[in-house]
Order: sequence, then structure tokens, then C-alpha cells
Amino acid sequence: MIYPIGIQNFEEVRSGNYVYVDKTAMIYKLATEGKYYFLSRPRRFGKSLLLSTFESYFSGRKELFEGLAISSMEHEWTEYPILHMDLNSEKYDGPESLFNILNFYLKQWESEYGTKDYENTLSSRFTGIIRRAYERTGKQVVILIDEYDKPLLQSIGNDVLQDDYRSTLKAFYGVLKSCDRYIRFAFLTGVTKFGKVSVFSDLNNLKDISMLPVYSSICGITSDELRSVFSESISSLACNNDLSEDECYRQLQEYYDGYHFCPGSPDIYNPFSLLNTLDNGLFGDYWFETGTPSFLVEQLKKTDYLLDNMTHEELSADTLNSIDIMDSNPLPLLYQSGYLTIKDYDKRFKTYRLDFPNREVREGFVKYLIPYYTPPQPKSSFSINSFISSVERGDAYGFMRLVESLFSRGDYQIMGDKEVYFQNVMSLLFMLMGLYVDVERHTTDGRLDMLVQTDGYIYIFELKIDQSADIALRQIEEKGYAKPFEHDGRKIYKIGINFSTEKRTIDDWKIA
Repeated sequence: MIYPIGIQNFEEVRSGNYVYVDKTAMIYKLATEGKYYFLSRPRRFGKSLLLSTFESYFSGRKELFEGLAISSMEHEWTEYPILHMDLNSEKYDGPESLFNILNFYLKQWESEYGTKDYENTLSSRFTGIIRRAYERTGKQVVILIDEYDKPLLQSIGNDVLQDDYRSTLKAFYGVLKSCDRYIRFAFLTGVTKFGKVSVFSDLNNLKDISMLPVYSSICGITSDELRSVFSESISSLACNNDLSEDECYRQLQEYYDGYHFCPGSPDIYNPFSLLNTLDNGLFGDYWFETGTPSFLVEQLKKTDYLLDNMTHEELSADTLNSIDIMDSNPLPLLYQSGYLTIKDYDKRFKTYRLDFPNREVREGFVKYLIPYYTPPQPKSSFSINSFISSVERGDAYGFMRLVESLFSRGDYQIMGDKEVYFQNVMSLLFMLMGLYVDVERHTTDGRLDMLVQTDGYIYIFELKIDQSADIALRQIEEKGYAKPFEHDGRKIYKIGINFSTEKRTIDDWKIA
């Protein structure tokens, strides 16, 4: 089996005999039941291949679809003029960057369909191209725009550049409405719904399918598709990693499954990580290693967001669908970028709860955040391996010294809000431990702050700010947090920790 890793061209996938998970029934439904669409999905989730498939379909390339679902649905295979634009390849660091990429595509299309002297703006040139393409071919135009939001994402933090890009793109995309009579089909993709109101405010006929159940699996791979298409590959992967097939499926699910793009969505596997794993025969952090945008971390820090709330906060659909509020709440940005996904939905209140989709993302994100939330550490002063090993072998004093070392080099610029800083660093450590041992978090409403369990040890943590470790330990005793484990047989550690906002460090901790 040949895997189309990094290949985003449908013709190449089909002619090169690469494995293809058939999504063409949904493509036919979209092409025949509507006209203007928008889809938001995380990076490397197959959006570019989806648009390329549309391009082949609207080019009338019947031979490329032999044996696929659409081959029994479509009977005409009409060829339309197609304008396909990809905004992903440019680096957007100035006003000229966006102009240059748009001008590049416009010149390309003008060489085929001509131009007029009076068309002297980007939007008027785009309008003229669409009209002439229709007039010269007698067919309405298909417009495909990939990564529409890349300029906006790369200019986060630069308000002047953001406003310039928004203004340019609003006028450019607005052409889709003014040229409606000449357009057969338009499909726009992006990572986020960034600026949906301001950028697409004039394009009110754009149908957002990002959270519609019928299209929840249009990108990515479902469990059923994994078992039906890749069963032979799973056998090889299992053998290569000394796993049974059932164990292999469970490990793939733990590492790469878990994306949900609407309530009731089937579990969706990350296609990039899954295909790389099958191709290499090894489990790895493939998607995460392709890069985490620093602007995500900057937004978390800018808002002094309490990281522990990421998996507890409830969001409405309107909030989840817009990142225009990211200066006050970064969760929609994290959701749309693929670092968080829908884990629960409250039908009564129509609210969503988010969580990390799988182990690859959770582990990668936590490890990625730690350097941003802690002062620079001397070499070997904090080791994740040493930290987890200390927990597992019952060296409570050893791992507490490692925790203390994270706060010992007080960098006041990094820390921001004092209490949030302490809570966020501890949350990251708890999330990190949760990948390797059983961690249960609680709120401070009279229940313990954290419970960690390994095969041989139980750790009960109580955290205080500007109080003392003695007060923390006293609460553990008075509330009887250890009583459920009195006859457990494992060694119990009771750990009180106090953080000083004046010193910006852990100034007191005790173990009982």
C-alpha cells in the first residue's frame, strides 16, 4: 500500500495508485445541492486534497473517479472554467505580501482570460476575470480558495497589518457575491473562522459546513474507514511493534483519534499522523512536530488564561465559531487550530466542553508550553524523564525539588499575573503527569487539589498561595482526604505547597 503523505493533488493520488479514502459521495452532494461553502479544519487535515478533488471533478475528469462512489452518481461530467488559489505558500509580513500573492494569481488568470485597462484594483480585476471566463467558455466559473485565513493568522499581534489584510480580503471575497450570476460553485477552506463577520460580512450566502454532522468526516479518517481501508497495514504495524492487532488499534486510537467537529460526530483520526505511522511502521508525534504556531501561546499568555480551564469551560456555538474574541478567550482559536476538540455537548443549554483530542496533541502541547511558562532553566535542572521517574518510584522529595527548580529562576517578564503564573505552571505539570500516571484534578471547594496514583504510591496535593505548607497539610488532615486510601496498601504521601506572590516562587513545601 502506497501512502499519499504530503501529496495534495488528487490526480497524482489516483494516477500514482496511492491509497485514497473515498469521500466523493460527500463531494457530489455538495456540488449538486449548493453553491457557496466554507470549511474550517486544522492544518494537515486534507483540505488541500479536498479542493484538488473538487478541481478534478469540475474539470470533468471522469477517468480519475473510476471505482469511487461518485462514479455511479454523476453522469454528465461537465468541464467548467476553474480559478484555484492557495494562500498557504506566502509569508505575510507586510502589506505587499498579500498584494503579491493575489496579484500572482490574477496575472495567471488574466493571461488566459484577458484584462481591461480600467480594471485597476484587485477586486475589479477578479470581477473581470470571472465575467470573461464565463463569457468565453459559456460555462459558469468554479472558484476554489485554500487557506483563506493564512494572512490573518500570520499577522496576529500586528493590528495595523490585520486591518489592512481584512480590508483587502473583504473587498476581494466580496466579488463572489457581486458575480453570483457567473459562478457555478465556490469553496473556501481555512484553519479558523477568523474574521468571519468582518471578512465575509458581504457574503451572507456562504454556507459554513464546518460543524454540520453530514460533513463531519469529509476530512480525516473514521474508525470504520481505518478498519475497512487499512486492515492489512494495521497487521504490519502491529507486528512491527510487537502488539496484537487489538492492542495496535487501541494505541492508534489513544495517540491519533478523538477529533469531533460537531455534537455526535464520529471519532476522527488525524490523517497526517495516521498515514505517517502506517508508512514508517512506528508511532510518533508526526502532526505536532510539523510546527506549533507561536501566536497560540502568545494569545494564552496575553489573556492570562488559566490553563486548567481549557478542559472545564463551557462555550456556546457562537463563541466556538469565532476567534474575534480571542483577546479575551483563546479557546476558539485552540479548537479551530486542532489543539482542542469537542468532547461533550449539553443539549439543554447548547454549550460545548473541549479537551485535547488525543495523546499526541496533549503531550506535545504540554511539552511545548512548559518553556513559555517557566523561566529559562539551566541544563539538566528540570528533566521530564526524571520528574516522572521520581513520581513512579516514590521519590517525593526528589520530584518536589524538581518542581521547586522551575520557579527558582524568577523571570518577571515571563511570569505575568502572579497567581495565574503559579496555577498555570502547576497545571502543566499535572497534565504532564497525567500522561504517564493516574491524575485526578479537583477544584478548591473543599476537595483535594490533586490526587496522583501509581502502582505503589498515592500522592495527595494541596496548593496554597501566600499562606503556608502547614496550612495546606492541615487541610488534608481536617478534610480527611487520605481516608479513602487507608486500607489501600500503597504508600501515601501528603504534600502541602505554598507559592509566594511577593517572591514569585514556591517558598514552602512539606511532605507528611
